[in-house]
Amino acid sequence: MDLRQLRYFVTVARERNFTRAAEQLHIAQPPLSRQIQLLEEELGVGLLSRDSRPIQLTEAGRLFYEQALQVLGRVEQLKRATQQIGRGERSVLSIGLVPSVLYGGLPWLVRRLRKELPDMEFQFIEMMSLQQMEALRNGRIDVGFGRIEANFPDITRVVLREERLIVACPHDSPYAAHPITTPLPPADLADHRLIVYPKEPRPSFADQVLAIIRKHQVQPRDVQEVKELQTALGMVAADAGLCIVPASARTLRADLHYRLLDDEQAITPIIMSYRANDNSPIPELILRLLKELYAEEHAWMKHSYDRLRNTTVD
Repeated sequence: MDLRQLRYFVTVARERNFTRAAEQLHIAQPPLSRQIQLLEEELGVGLLSRDSRPIQLTEAGRLFYEQALQVLGRVEQLKRATQQIGRGERSVLSIGLVPSVLYGGLPWLVRRLRKELPDMEFQFIEMMSLQQMEALRNGRIDVGFGRIEANFPDITRVVLREERLIVACPHDSPYAAHPITTPLPPADLADHRLIVYPKEPRPSFADQVLAIIRKHQVQPRDVQEVKELQTALGMVAADAGLCIVPASARTLRADLHYRLLDDEQAITPIIMSYRANDNSPIPELILRLLKELYAEEHAWMKHSYDRLRNTTVD
């Protein structure tokens, strides 16, 4: 299967006629029919019902048509972006991130970056903290935002701030009788199933949470690992357990109640990573904008839940 075959098929599917499609593609009808036949043989299913006039798409053909349109559209977008960059018309900034940083200052940062760099194209790639290191090395991303502290000689890592950890519980839980500012003792988790995320890859935020629990010598009734934060909070809403999350994630679901974990050292950092030999002005610009952002008042960032470090990881 190649892009030429996709274009041929999309044209036939749109025109519902081989003759008109061949005219649009400026080829003879027999080789066009042959390429569609080869495509169907490779897929092992029929895409077109040739017995009807006009030609009709099979159920598989309708699915393939929609997906082929998306693929071809993405290829055209890639082609235009590459040409623009090659001509020096615009640049692309690729940002790797763990999903939980989206509930804090990252959206505000990106909006300000767009104002500072109106000709810049932004690409966001979801990946775990340690995956970002390899992505920086191979050039897949330019900047990463994660939560795992580790040393990499070729990567500069700056701890931007540290978030207090909070416990998410159902609204009808006895723990919901107190406000978020009333800390919940870690020992109270022993009577419950603890839901942690992500299940993989490891090490991850799940390991940070489990290390805190072990430090307090707490043994939950059960530990369930899930892939995503949203899944974990959904299970809490279903009264399937409790979950420890970064303080900024409390804005994600209004149907849950949150309590600070009674341990001021129970924190999770937000770390910005970039290549140590990067001569681009982008990292310094990001750090400047973040400093300005953190000086402002925002609902997702309160001093009682959050503290600044702005230091390079040793």
